[in-house]
Amino acid sequence: MANLTPNSSFSLTLRLEIPNRIGMLASVTNAIAASGGNFGNLDLIEQTRQVSIREITVDASSTDHAEMIVQTVKALPDIKVLNVYDRTFNLHRGGKISIASRIPLKSVSDLAMAYTPGVGRICNAIAQNPEEVYNLTIKKNTVAIVTDGSAVLGLGNLGPEAALPVMEGKAMLFKEFAGIDAFPVCLATQDTDTIVETVKNIAPVFGGVNLEDIAAPRCFEIEARLRQELDIPVFHDDQHGTAIVTLAALFNSLKLVNKSMADIRIVINGAGAAGIAIARLLKKAGAEKIWICDSKGILSTSRTDLTEEKREFAVKAQGTLAGAVSGVDVFIGVSAPGVLTPEMVRSMAKDPIVFAMANPIPEIQPELVKDDVAVIATGRSDYANQINNVLAFPGVFRGALDCRAATITTTMYLEAASAIASLVKPSDLNREHIIPSVFDERVVSAVAGAVQSAARQEGIARS
Repeated sequence: MANLTPNSSFSLTLRLEIPNRIGMLASVTNAIAASGGNFGNLDLIEQTRQVSIREITVDASSTDHAEMIVQTVKALPDIKVLNVYDRTFNLHRGGKISIASRIPLKSVSDLAMAYTPGVGRICNAIAQNPEEVYNLTIKKNTVAIVTDGSAVLGLGNLGPEAALPVMEGKAMLFKEFAGIDAFPVCLATQDTDTIVETVKNIAPVFGGVNLEDIAAPRCFEIEARLRQELDIPVFHDDQHGTAIVTLAALFNSLKLVNKSMADIRIVINGAGAAGIAIARLLKKAGAEKIWICDSKGILSTSRTDLTEEKREFAVKAQGTLAGAVSGVDVFIGVSAPGVLTPEMVRSMAKDPIVFAMANPIPEIQPELVKDDVAVIATGRSDYANQINNVLAFPGVFRGALDCRAATITTTMYLEAASAIASLVKPSDLNREHIIPSVFDERVVSAVAGAVQSAARQEGIARS
């Protein structure tokens, strides 16, 4: 717990009855502070001459830490804990998204046009000219968020029901950041053929497909087949969203240390969907020296356990992560908590760049090596330089939908990464600001514009 920073993922609201005596509220705040909690709002709900009812919001670093804070407050004399709310669970209760009508239904004529009999005219128009589906339905602005629940966040194979909260959250991000209507499609199968056929069968509703939380190596085949068999954009965010934002962050980091993409040595830890996609995109961007490690060490040509995707990056070298990072310029982690040690970082080349992106706990805590690195980034919002896919996928789909791109290409990824990187002005670029904020309103339009431009250059824009 000492290595974790309290954050809003483990946020509590405590409703307390506190005697109106000098020092009683201070005893509560002191106890919470001594327990390592971070304060949020402190609200007075009700007050009499004898007592005050207050709600105190506190961020913890884990479920156990949150429970410890609650027990510490309960142990205080004369303080009554009336209720404890887990704010994250409360936020999800009842689901996070809904479907709303765009037009009112207030009269018989409204109903006759929106539904029967008037809707029949629209059906016939689409039947006669299928392209009209983009003008007369939700299709042109709607994305299916498809998962089989086999690789949910860093939690593993949890199944489709447990994946649904993530897909709801993704739908929120599509809407809030890019104005795109997206809907979760959580499939009760992990069979590749069935997934491909199911997505093809529901595709008429959607203008694009965002694949999410599907385990490697099946995710590679599913995406490739759907791209071949559908004429709408298909994008596996765990691969390409991660790769785009990583490349954008690396573009700007290299400017800070005055190194070139072609000259640097890179080690990627994690050979799943994200790690392979990052390596592929970095190669396209000009990187020539990339080693990838998995849980068994360097992807070596001497190993017999490598998948087709891993063999693509196999090298003659053998060894562990510790040996691989010695003397390298860049470490990129999409793996597991705590696998990178301060000693490993200190063995890297001068002005090392470390992207420790395992969530929620990174490969190394930034505070352990802040004086040993030129740049460090994570996937977390409570540290500087958050490498977050939301910088990429809303704009990628906004651009692809707006120009009716038939597919999404590597050129689009490269242009999107350049667009994201360009939003950090040279005068603002520093070791704690290599990437724009996810709330920077320029991001979606910049990425969308770059994607549309690439689509037109490649001749795949249909609008």
